[in-house]
This record gives sequence, C-alpha cells and structure tokens, in this order.
Amino acid sequence: MAGNTQIDPKTEGGLFSLLHGLTGFLIAVALLLTILGVLTVTAIGVQQENATNFYKINQNLDGLTMNSPENHKQWINEKDK
Repeated sequence: MAGNTQIDPKTEGGLFSLLHGLTGFLIAVALLLTILGVLTVTAIGVQQENATNFYKINQNLDGLTMNSPENHKQWINEKDK
C-alpha cells in the first residue's frame, strides 16, 4: 500500500514502541536539565566573581562624550591595582 501513513498496531505499536518513546523522552529531559544546571552554576560563579569587581572614577563624569574611544581612561579597575 503505497502512501499509507497509518501505524499498524500489530507490527509497529505495542510495548517496545512505548519504551522507545519514554526512553527518548527521559534522555531529552535529562540532557536539558543537565544543560540548565551547568549554565546556572556557571552564571552564579561569574556573578560572584564580578560582585567584587569595583571601578573607581578618575575624573569628572561631565568629561565623558558619547562614543568616544577616550572614555576608557575615565575609570580604573580596583582589582588591577
């Protein structure tokens, strides 16, 4: 029967089809939860590392100009001292 897209329950359905579906679902969920956990731990680590990264303003902020390459000279990183 060419073009027949229906599943024959005698040959393609049943317990093994259900187990394959559940196994694939569980693998996908475990993979997504693992990715979520890794990204969360990484984000918390980056946030804690930068929470103590203070900047000190060297000059008056009125001297800043928009899109100027000289703006980086207006502050210094306290960690670099």
